[in-house]
Amino acid sequence: MASAEPKTASPVPNRLRADARRNRERLIEVAAAAFAEKGVETSLEDIARQAGVGIGTLYRHFPTREHLVEVVYRRELESLAAAATELAQKHAPDIAIEEWMRRFVGYIATKRGMANSLRILMTSNSSLFSEGSGLIRGALENLLKSAGDKGYIRSDIETTDLLHALSSIYSMPESPEWRERSHRLIGLLMDGLRTRK
Repeated sequence: MASAEPKTASPVPNRLRADARRNRERLIEVAAAAFAEKGVETSLEDIARQAGVGIGTLYRHFPTREHLVEVVYRRELESLAAAATELAQKHAPDIAIEEWMRRFVGYIATKRGMANSLRILMTSNSSLFSEGSGLIRGALENLLKSAGDKGYIRSDIETTDLLHALSSIYSMPESPEWRERSHRLIGLLMDGLRTRK
């Protein structure tokens, strides 16, 4: 079974001072929220301002927009994969799956916002996407196996089936109620997954 443990795909340079590390992490956090809300074309100056740093600081850490997008994308993947373990420890297996899928919606929102830059990255760094796909698949596979073994969900569901269903959320048209509709779809998926105990 694939592991859901995240790899350190975007290590912080070891020589960074503590304040520089904090600035870098804050820039990544602000950029992820901005990309999810406004898309990748959001102003880098706005990201720097919201992070409380100058634009020069942003460019020292991330020389290009694509570099920032790649680091944000890796962080989102790693966080989503790590969430599977965290949720499995805190919740019943079926609830863990449902909560993980809700987090998946947040990941999709960020990914949609970075779509243009991700297409550019795909041509130059295909390993980023194959590694990411493995992380996501492994995380969901572990959740499904645990829930299936314990009788919380149907045992005939394959990871690929659910990933295809979830990927349909990505293709839904952008609209103000996109997130609300996505969460309703997750409710429908859970109705189909759960066993009637």
